[in-house]
Amino acid sequence: MRIVVAGGGTGGHLYPGLAIARALVRLAPDVRPFFVGAKRGIERDVLPRTEFPHDLLDLHPLYRTRPWQNWRTVTGAARAWRRLGALARAERIRLVLGTGGYASGLMLAYAAAHRIPAVLQEQNSFPGLTMRAFSRFAREVYLGFPEAALLLRAGRTTEVVDTGNPIDPPPEPRPDRAAARAAWSLPPREGRVLLVVGGSQGARAVNETVAAWIERGLPDDLHVIWATGRANFAALERYESARVRVRAYLSPIADAYAATDLALGRAGAMTTAELCAWGIPAILIPLPTAAADHQTANARALADAGAAEWIPQSELTVERLDALVRGVITDPVRLRSLAVAARRRGRPDAADTIARRILDIGRRNAARS
Repeated sequence: MRIVVAGGGTGGHLYPGLAIARALVRLAPDVRPFFVGAKRGIERDVLPRTEFPHDLLDLHPLYRTRPWQNWRTVTGAARAWRRLGALARAERIRLVLGTGGYASGLMLAYAAAHRIPAVLQEQNSFPGLTMRAFSRFAREVYLGFPEAALLLRAGRTTEVVDTGNPIDPPPEPRPDRAAARAAWSLPPREGRVLLVVGGSQGARAVNETVAAWIERGLPDDLHVIWATGRANFAALERYESARVRVRAYLSPIADAYAATDLALGRAGAMTTAELCAWGIPAILIPLPTAAADHQTANARALADAGAAEWIPQSELTVERLDALVRGVITDPVRLRSLAVAARRRGRPDAADTIARRILDIGRRNAARS
């Protein structure tokens, strides 16, 4: 069964597709996922290192602030449409999975025009333009945040399902916390551990504030695991100490999650999905330049659910950060309440849940044809 996964541009749109594709193959070895993405997106570097066949097309986003460059979007789409036609003739596509971003729009348009069943996976609480445009044509839409349903124009027969975001789930049994802390050379039971993470590239505003906070003096009995991002590591590795562990990137990240009491970082969909799956409360600083300010919407949704605290980047200061961290880590009831709410929002089995639903649609479609 050939299933095309269309999405990319950023990791937030690509990695959910990879998680679902691997779940599909694990559950049904006869499924053959094929990825369609953009030459200029992150998939250019990631997909060649995966096990999946793929085709990278000359796709471009809409240049909203530079409309004179939209000729690239139009001409790239025309060439890509012909490539998609050749792919469809060579492969009998049973279903298209769109995971968002400009890299998925053309494939979803082709599916709608040729009556190929399509499903969508929306990661954020504020749906992107592609998801809003194609939700009415989809058989099913899988939501990372249930709040997104209010902003979608689903079709009459579209089923919108709150599945959570597809991630690599925490291992079972969970790693022992004392052992995980010992792996970081931190006290196995005393004090609290704060995880600071801003993604593979780091978060400059967060990093600068954390550096100033460390220089001023951390709260007593607080230990920090700090993933600075590769671009920032050289300037920040000097903050390594008995109470601070500084790394460029955390991969694998399981021991860090297992050791953590509280996290500090951005409000990207996949990061927050992982934190909730692990039951880790968070202080979120949304990236203010994210498309449609969707990270702020994510942070607000989790704060409203009692699973996180959040600070706008414009209000992030050493004093504000210090007061909020101290207020959480010194209040066991508050910390426990945040952790329980985070766990309640977690969907560690989202990839398998989505894969099973996709397989059901694909098999029903095959039976009719």
